[in-house]
Amino acid sequence: MSVPMSNFAPVEEQLTYLKKGAAEIIREADLRAKLEKSRTTGRPLRVKLGMDPTAPDLHLGHTVVLRKLKHFQDLGHTAIFLIGDFTGMIGDPTGRSATRPPLSREQVEQNAESYKAQVFKILDPKKTEIDFNRRWMGTFTSDDFVRLMAKYTVSQLLEREDFHKRFQEEKPISVHELLYPLVQGYDSVALEADVELGGTDQKFNLLVGRELQRSYGQESQVVLTTPILEGLDGVQKMSKSLGNAIGIHEPPLEMYGKVMSISDEMMWRYYELLTDVLQIQIDALKEGVKTGERHPMEIKKSLARLIVTDFHSRDEAERAGRDWAAQFQEGRVPDHVLEVAIEVTENGVRLDKLLFRVDLAESVSDAGRKLKQKAVRVNGEIQTDPVTRIDLSQPVTLQVGRKIRKVRASLIMGVRPKQ
Repeated sequence: MSVPMSNFAPVEEQLTYLKKGAAEIIREADLRAKLEKSRTTGRPLRVKLGMDPTAPDLHLGHTVVLRKLKHFQDLGHTAIFLIGDFTGMIGDPTGRSATRPPLSREQVEQNAESYKAQVFKILDPKKTEIDFNRRWMGTFTSDDFVRLMAKYTVSQLLEREDFHKRFQEEKPISVHELLYPLVQGYDSVALEADVELGGTDQKFNLLVGRELQRSYGQESQVVLTTPILEGLDGVQKMSKSLGNAIGIHEPPLEMYGKVMSISDEMMWRYYELLTDVLQIQIDALKEGVKTGERHPMEIKKSLARLIVTDFHSRDEAERAGRDWAAQFQEGRVPDHVLEVAIEVTENGVRLDKLLFRVDLAESVSDAGRKLKQKAVRVNGEIQTDPVTRIDLSQPVTLQVGRKIRKVRASLIMGVRPKQ
């Protein structure tokens, strides 16, 4: 449905908003022309973002490009979130040095349902089109695939950096991987996209979409890429497998604490890529820190509140801020005492099992790693031994990194340790 022209902001205002946090626009002149035409005709731009449901949960790194889709949505354009339930079974070869193990149809469908719920923490569900590329790729005939493959050459595909590198190193490249950019590109044809969004690592695939649209007689989409967000270490990209991620389903206090753990320098990048704070306001905050009028700690607290509010609520963000300050600034231990049933052997308590039981570790083996890393404190003292003699008849304070639990045994099983 066409939107009245008066509902669209002036083009320069739209461009300023859309360019915030963007890495590259190909081409900006084309985007300006499309925005001008949209404002004149009252027809919203069709803006596409595709994600393959290869994992069940999203983290803040995924939300950088989702937020850019929201920016287009804020301006009155049509936001299309495309779930790659077909491409997900191929496996995106981007950044891969080996062929991805294929996901089953069941895994893809399960993850796809999870994605639908998670993206609405950023996007407006009433204004978002959700689509699945199996809708058209599932009906593709062998003739259709031959016509699609005829649009591109092997040499063009091997220009892609990861393919080129694997070819030079004589590492296998499966034929289905070569199809991936073509299938993703065809999605833009099927949806008649005016703009496609993606991370900088997706640039090759997005440009294939431009080429294919021309081949199929459509006007080429504009490509807008967003940066890859660094994780909590400030070095490597945010990734759950690297242990440097903030999941969008994490509890408010944990999310708040992780944001507070980033460096002051990285804080500005998070402001730019994970909030809707205008660049002119971010620059003013930077100047305030530079002149000493503002303290980085207070600005980082504001960032943490903004991020927690986005994924939980304002009240939960305020509560997380108070709880974080109580634990890490005022040195207070939580008042609540967890009652646990724990087994005691002749040698003492299995601390690694206890840490897992009270959610201070993802598993017993993870707890063992944290002990070896000297990241565990019992009543303020560093512990490295997985078996320890502690009196759990009285409340004991356990701390791993920024997480603190006060624990007492409600039931002690087994043999009490020797005195």
